[in-house]
Amino acid sequence: MQTDLSDTIIALSTPPGIGAIGIIRLSGPKAIKLVDQVFFGRNLTKVEGNTVHYGKIKDENDRILDECMATVFRTPKSYTREDVVELSCHGSPYILNQVIQLLIRMGIRQAEPGEFTLRAFLNGQLDLSQAEAVADLIASDSSASHDLAMKQMRGGFSNEIQRLRQELIDFASLIELELDFAEEDVQFADRTKLKALVEKIQGVIRQLLSSFQLGNVLKQGVSTVIAGKPNAGKSTLLNAMLQEERAIVSDIAGTTRDTIEATLNIEGIQFRLIDTAGIRDARDKIEAFGVERTMEAIQASTIVLYVIDVIETSQQKLIEELKAFNIQNSKFIIVLNKMDLNPYTKPEDYYSEDWITSDNVITTSALNKMNIDYLKEQLFNLVISDKSLMDHTIVSNSRHYEALTRAAESLDAVDSGLKTGISSDFVAMDIRQALHYLGEITGEISTDDLLGNIFSKFCIGK
Repeated sequence: MQTDLSDTIIALSTPPGIGAIGIIRLSGPKAIKLVDQVFFGRNLTKVEGNTVHYGKIKDENDRILDECMATVFRTPKSYTREDVVELSCHGSPYILNQVIQLLIRMGIRQAEPGEFTLRAFLNGQLDLSQAEAVADLIASDSSASHDLAMKQMRGGFSNEIQRLRQELIDFASLIELELDFAEEDVQFADRTKLKALVEKIQGVIRQLLSSFQLGNVLKQGVSTVIAGKPNAGKSTLLNAMLQEERAIVSDIAGTTRDTIEATLNIEGIQFRLIDTAGIRDARDKIEAFGVERTMEAIQASTIVLYVIDVIETSQQKLIEELKAFNIQNSKFIIVLNKMDLNPYTKPEDYYSEDWITSDNVITTSALNKMNIDYLKEQLFNLVISDKSLMDHTIVSNSRHYEALTRAAESLDAVDSGLKTGISSDFVAMDIRQALHYLGEITGEISTDDLLGNIFSKFCIGK
């Protein structure tokens, strides 16, 4: 993405469609001056920043397009650190389009996707990881994903990366100094301290890398498949967990022919529940498609709730089913259902070695909603094994994960080189590589291609 900071840009910042209010945002050196030419109520060129004013928008023919509020922000106290005007108009798509086209005719350019946030980055308002968090914040659909995006946008992750990078830069400068005095065979950088620093940074990076799985779950939600044989009570369980009649329930085996998806929020984390067709030898082509989709859903899931009818399924049959469907390779919970019909069933009768234990076996009666709250609690615990992790820095962006991985590899090379006593120029080269990858995260090292890829995913008005 190419951007010219001398341009003044415009875009609709609220979702398209009819609403009470639509907000048109402008940013750039001529934003206030040009809006003032069509805004009648106050002289916007003379008002203070962070102020709101009522007036009318008139076109070239003196026709009133709308009555609106103009909010004026003066550089550098704005989102982009440029002069910014936001016009709060009535939410008619016709009115909004007329106002935007009027300002475009005056020489203002339509903004590219994410260009307002790109300008905030280029003008030093945000670093790159904070800018990416803006998109995550807009897309957040649970308290967990919201909190994660807010922490990153406030700079928690950036500050940690910048601190590590600065410590490494301090030592790198000493290594580089040695290269200037190579003929004199002197050492300015204490190799013991450098090795300790590298190990310290490696430890922090490993911790950040290990948080990615949790971060991805918080950001994307948890794909949770409800699987099992026909008539085990899968759809009844889905309805009980959602507390609504989402799926059709019948005594006839094979009622569910396709996957049914619904979202369940447990303590701020989104679980995407997927009710699937019962797994058996299909009796017709449609059911065969349903079973095939079930198997695909199981393989793509984060968690499997495997539901069994305690009357029909023995421990041996359960083990055979889990192995046949490769469920033992997933995170799973065995749901011993229909306990109301056989209340004397003992969970321990289904335990097997180390992989079917009290930790992943739950007794329920989906029909009577028995133990449903406990099942939800166990689902949450399966994802968040340690709630204290939520208070630490969590990586949720795959680009950051890749950059951290490469930085870790470069630091491994530094560590290996220090142990084998390689020359300073090779040590310096590996340190530069590590600094490069850490710098990519915050945008201290960036390219037009990288910026274009990141900001093109934003909505136009952001």
